[in-house]
Amino acid sequence: MARADLDKQPSDVRRMFDAVARRYDVTNDVLSLGQDRRWRRAVIDAVAPEPGEVVLDLAAGTGTSSQPFADRGATVVPCDFSLGMLRVGKQARPSLPFTAGDGTRLPFGDDSFDAVTISFGLRNIVDPLAGLAEMRRVTRPGGRLLVCEFSHPTNAAFRNVYLEYLMRALPPISRTVSSSPDAYVYLAESIRAWPDQTGLAAMIQQAGWGRVGWRNLSGGIVALHRGTA
Repeated sequence: MARADLDKQPSDVRRMFDAVARRYDVTNDVLSLGQDRRWRRAVIDAVAPEPGEVVLDLAAGTGTSSQPFADRGATVVPCDFSLGMLRVGKQARPSLPFTAGDGTRLPFGDDSFDAVTISFGLRNIVDPLAGLAEMRRVTRPGGRLLVCEFSHPTNAAFRNVYLEYLMRALPPISRTVSSSPDAYVYLAESIRAWPDQTGLAAMIQQAGWGRVGWRNLSGGIVALHRGTA
C-alpha cells in the first residue's frame, strides 16, 4: 500500500521519522519486546556478507542495522530519506558513510552493490514496486536482495491477538517511550495494511528479481524475503 492510501504524503512521513529519530532504537526495542535484535541477526545471517563485499542498507535509519555488516568486513552504505535519522546515526557511528536518498531514485550507479537490504522500510517508500526496481538496478548481476518486513502471522488466532496489540496497545506504549508517539499510530496502520507473504513475493518478482522466496520469523509477524538479480 502506498503512503497516500494512509493519508500521508512523502514529506509528512519524512518529518515523522525526523521526529522519532532521537529515541527510535529504544522505542523499537520496547515495542518489539526485544525481538528486533533477533530479527536483525536473522537479516545478517541471511545476507551472509563476505569481507570486501559492498552492501546497501536502505532505510537504515540510525545505522543500527548497518553496523553488523561492517563488523563482518563488508563495506556497508547506510541510506535513508530522513535527515534526522542520519544525523543521529552519524553521531553514534561516525565511521559509517551515511547517505541521504529517496528509495525510488537512489543516488547510486547501476550494478553498484553485491547485496541490498531493507528492514522495516519498504512500507514507507511512496511506491514500493518502484523502490524494489531501483534496488534491482543498483545490484550487480547475481547479487542478492533481502527484505525484512512486518507480515501476517500464519496462525489465525494469533493474528487476531497481534492486530489487537498493534491497534490498541502499541500507541499507548509508544507514548511512554517515543519522542513522537503519534507516529506509531501511522506505523501500526501501515503494518495492518501491508500485503501478506505471498503478495510481497509477487511484488518482488514483478520488480525483476529472480529466485524469490521467504522465511517467517516470530510466527509470521516478520518475514524475510529474498531475491537474486
